[in-house]
Amino acid sequence: MALHWPTFFQRLGSAIVFSAIMMGGLLWNAWALLLLVSLICVLCQREFFWIMDKILATQTPGWLLAATWAASLILLWFPPLAAFATGLPPQIAQSKYLPPLFLLPVLLLLLAGLGKRSGMVAGLVVLAAIVYTCLPGLMLYTLRLQSLLLPLALVLLIWMNDTMAYLVGSFIGRTPFSAISPKKTWEGTLGGALLTMGLALWWGWYSGLFQMTDWGVLALCASVAGTAGDLFESKLKRLAGIKDSGKMMPGHGGALDRFDSLLVATPFAFAYAWLFMPTLFIKVF
Repeated sequence: MALHWPTFFQRLGSAIVFSAIMMGGLLWNAWALLLLVSLICVLCQREFFWIMDKILATQTPGWLLAATWAASLILLWFPPLAAFATGLPPQIAQSKYLPPLFLLPVLLLLLAGLGKRSGMVAGLVVLAAIVYTCLPGLMLYTLRLQSLLLPLALVLLIWMNDTMAYLVGSFIGRTPFSAISPKKTWEGTLGGALLTMGLALWWGWYSGLFQMTDWGVLALCASVAGTAGDLFESKLKRLAGIKDSGKMMPGHGGALDRFDSLLVATPFAFAYAWLFMPTLFIKVF
């Protein structure tokens, strides 16, 4: 597959603007990241409902989409705001206030299921939307509370994997990787993963922050789980009969096209960091 230079430069221009917004949210403070995560959640949920409507031949009512947005934003914002109001540490506030808030998606499922035979399907789509988009956002914010370096490293490693897989696949890719995404090749996928692992280990050795094993696991989350997230979203689009999930970024498609890897990689990185990595305070601004 030859490298298509106009497409590459179009993607590059969009990526520069996108990267500036992402870096602002990641580096400024926890509130900025929470705002960024909320925007990602809302945009991805809108596209997810649109895709599922095409797959299931249904029409999601506007009130249900709005209610899903509201429930997701409450899950994201109530514990931090409660921590700010009461003076509790954000991690303590999350453990105290989040569990009862998870009743909100259950309530939405019940409301969607009332009175219509297809209502239960709509309710399950709501739950899927929250699990697929909101919970990873919540985990990314929690990683930020543990250390600014964790979400920053995960995002950068995912970008590294995507970029290197695209470039390696463009120049030497010959063997198709999956029928779900015909443009992916084994050469590109493995090349991207190896280069991402190399960058992560170099970063860990040069910075001296965290253990080398930690950096290796984060690289695996970015490359393996990230690629799985890309393939999962590609499968949804194929079932829906569409090419892109939206038109948010020229050359990149919609929000789900841009964040598909992050949505799946984040839970794996969160689980590892929560179990094995220490809290490390780093401040940029």
